[in-house]
Amino acid sequence: MNTPQPPSAAPRTDLPSLRIGALVPLTRPGWTEAGRHLLAGLELGVHEVNAAGGVDGRTLELLVRDTAADPERATAAVTELAGLGVAAVAGEYHSVVARAAAARADALGVPFLCSSAVLDALTEEPTEWVARLPPAQSHGWRTYADFLRGAGRTRIAVAIQPSVYWASGTRLLRERLAAHGGSVVELDANALAPEALCDALVEHGATALLLLVGQPDPAVPIVRAVRSDPRLAGLLVGAPAGQPEFAGWAEALGGDGAGIPFLRYLPERPGPLSERVGKELRERLGEAPSFVAFEGWDAVAVLAEVFRSYGTDRAAVAAAWPRVAVEGSRGPIRFTRAPGIGVWQWMWPPVQVVDRDPADPARFRVLF
Repeated sequence: MNTPQPPSAAPRTDLPSLRIGALVPLTRPGWTEAGRHLLAGLELGVHEVNAAGGVDGRTLELLVRDTAADPERATAAVTELAGLGVAAVAGEYHSVVARAAAARADALGVPFLCSSAVLDALTEEPTEWVARLPPAQSHGWRTYADFLRGAGRTRIAVAIQPSVYWASGTRLLRERLAAHGGSVVELDANALAPEALCDALVEHGATALLLLVGQPDPAVPIVRAVRSDPRLAGLLVGAPAGQPEFAGWAEALGGDGAGIPFLRYLPERPGPLSERVGKELRERLGEAPSFVAFEGWDAVAVLAEVFRSYGTDRAAVAAAWPRVAVEGSRGPIRFTRAPGIGVWQWMWPPVQVVDRDPADPARFRVLF
């Protein structure tokens, strides 16, 4: 279904703005490329709602806070935003940061729409205050494991750094592959230099290496070392968390960064709404928008519809999660409860395994 843009109208100036808090990683050590794309999507969504007259005549106002991938900064930001009277908080890319934000939002009774973080255990206990757009990590990473198995890659090595998110992903891969005779060995990316990591890959007879590490370091040096090692010419290098999605990856690695499959949450065949939003995002960003930018736009679309249909009181917003239905840029969005997940969840956004085409690294190929 295509959702046409409403005719332009001016919001009323005699009404207070309707505030939405936005959590975005805009400085290091946060993944700043992802943060820039997420913010572009959020800002475009707000611009379009306001251009169409706002929500019941009220202008949407985005209060942006930089989390810098720091859970404590996110917690403090949610507290500050709650005091500033936001109707809801949206955003965040990093799972460990989103988890801290969700816990604080739950404690304060502030609705939080998580746009981009996938960790299954986003909250310790079930909550009515939090909803999430991206698929749970268990859904996406099991899909990735199925891709590996279909490609005949069952002896998997993971270059890993300490993180709840990476550890969770490793467990999910191991469980899925072990059921079909596969194995996963962990290589400490902090302890092993790239050349030593290559030696370990040869020793273990790995058929795939997955980069469960930060970008650009140590991901980029690891890729360079593996690509230049003739012993590993047949090795599949993968990055399920999506490092190759962004332009900085291609700029740093050139052709070496192609042919590295990752997870992406976009439809294989975009509809008219997706095409329109993608065009607007491209103009804002000056480059092709990632799925993270679409997640930002979808977050605002959901919140605007909740405000229009169910009100702007925080309790009313939270109560609306299971009732709202929105045509998002990547398909119809509805929230429900998924087994083992304590937040309201969109089940499911589209999931792809894609890579950059070795013949043209600027082009993406859908593999699975």
